Amino acid sequence: MAASTVLAACLMLASQTYAVPPAVLVGIYKAEGGAIGQEVRNANGSYDLGPMQINTIWLPDLAQRWGVSTQTARQWVKDDPCTNVGVAAWILKSHLTETGSLSQAIAHYHSRTPHYGTKYKSRVIGIMRDSGLIKTSQ
Repeated sequence: MAASTVLAACLMLASQTYAVPPAVLVGIYKAEGGAIGQEVRNANGSYDLGPMQINTIWLPDLAQRWGVSTQTARQWVKDDPCTNVGVAAWILKSHLTETGSLSQAIAHYHSRTPHYGTKYKSRVIGIMRDSGLIKTSQ
């Protein structure tokens, strides 16, 4: 099965599981530009993993929740597309629950620093609009 087909199925499942809009997950996926098995080093020494570029800062919490080592959590997030997308949906839902705003949740997915988060949110919304996933009022 093609990776794109697997990712599409994972996106839909994660969207339903965490009650987040699938269009937003697609927008984040396209903005992040990651791939299964990918690790991207950040300037701060952390890494972004897999298709949804999950930051390694989440690994200790995930490892504890899953009852596995941090290394095992890292491998799952990096190499398993449904785990990766599920974590992304969980992160988005956590931010949505915290802020009560989907717009703010998208920004926080990238950064809680307003300058970076706002820029990222605009990018994701632009990707969704350009991909025909949302319509914006004129």
